[in-house]
Amino acid sequence: MQPVKTYFVTGATGVVGSALVPLLLEDAGTRVKLLIRSDSPDDVTARLEALFGFWEVTPDNLDFRGRVQALRGDVTAPRFGLDETAYGELCADCTHIVHAAGNVRMNLPLEKARLSAVGSARNVVEFARVCPLLEKIEFVSTVGVGGRVAGSVPERWLTEPRPFHNTYEQAKAEAECYVQREVERGLPLTVHRPSMVVGDSLTGKVMHFQIFYHLCDFLSGRLTLGLYPYLGTALLDIIPADYVARAIAWSSLQTITTGEILHLCSGPERALRLEALREVVRSTFAEAGLRLPPAVPVPRMLFGASMRLLGTLVRGENRRRLRALPVFLEYLATEQTFDNARTQSLLKSAELAVPPPATYLNCVLKYFRARQNR
Repeated sequence: MQPVKTYFVTGATGVVGSALVPLLLEDAGTRVKLLIRSDSPDDVTARLEALFGFWEVTPDNLDFRGRVQALRGDVTAPRFGLDETAYGELCADCTHIVHAAGNVRMNLPLEKARLSAVGSARNVVEFARVCPLLEKIEFVSTVGVGGRVAGSVPERWLTEPRPFHNTYEQAKAEAECYVQREVERGLPLTVHRPSMVVGDSLTGKVMHFQIFYHLCDFLSGRLTLGLYPYLGTALLDIIPADYVARAIAWSSLQTITTGEILHLCSGPERALRLEALREVVRSTFAEAGLRLPPAVPVPRMLFGASMRLLGTLVRGENRRRLRALPVFLEYLATEQTFDNARTQSLLKSAELAVPPPATYLNCVLKYFRARQNR
C-alpha cells in the first residue's frame, strides 16, 4: 500500500499555489492542508470555496474535497497563528512543505517586506524542524533576487552585494540567505525562482491578475493617452503558472533537487522583447473591441513627467494604477536575463520543457480581456 503524503501549502490562494494544488491531488494518496489568512472562520470557508470554484470542483466531488483541509492562520505569525492542538496535528502529519506565500507588493516599507519574506521563511523552517515525517520542502522565491545584477542572473546562491529595484526583491533575497544557511545544515529544501508568472499555457486561466497584466494595461496605451516610453531592446521574462506548478510538484518527490536553485523562467533565448509584447497587447485588445488611442513613443524622462501630471487629473482606480507606474518603469529599463540551462537539464526527466511565449501569449491576454469585460 502506497504511503499517504500530506502536503502543507502556504499561498494556495495565490497564482502559483492555486495552480499547484490540483496537480498534487492527482495522486489519490495525497492530502493537502492549506494555510489561509482570513478574518473569520466563515471567510476561510468562503476563500476555500472560491478555490474549489477556480478548480471547477463541484460539491459532489467528495474525494477531492475530502483531501483538502483549510487552516485559518498567518504564515508570518509564530506557529502560523495556530493553536497548540492544530499546530501539533499539522506537525505530526506533514510529509512535504510548499511555501508559496508572499506579499508581491513592490513598494512596501522594508520592514513589512521583511516580515512577509524573512519572517515567514523562519516560521516555515522552525515548523520543518519538528515534523517527524518530513521528506522535502519546496521554497518559492523569485528571479528578482538578482536585483540589478547586470547580464544573466545565474542559477546559484547569490551572496554578492547588489542593489535592488524594490523592497520586495531585497526581502526575498534576504529570505534566500536565511534558507541557504539551513540547507547547508542539512535541511532538504529546493529553491524555486519563477520569473513573471502568467496564466495557464493552454487556457490562460489565472487566480489573480498580477504585475504582468498591469504592465500590459500600460503597454496598451489606454491608461496613458497612448504615450509609452522608448522600449529599445528591453526584455521581459514570463512563464505560465502551469509550468511552474508542474516543476514544483515534480521536484517535491525528488532527492536530486535538494539544495538546488531552479530558475523557472523562459530564459535568455525566449525572453520577450517589450516592444514586441506591446504590439501583441495592442493587437489582442483591439481584436477584443477595445478602442485604443494612437501609440506615441516618447523619451523616458518625458514619459515619467507626463504620467505624474496625468496622475493629478484622474481619479479612482486609474489614479492608483498610475501611481504604481514607477515600479513598472524600473523593469522597462532593464536588459537583464535569467539563466535556466541547469534547470532545464534537471527537468528533462520530468519531460518539462519551457513553452515558447508565442504559444500561450494570445490565450493569456484573451483570458485577461474577457474577465475585464465582465
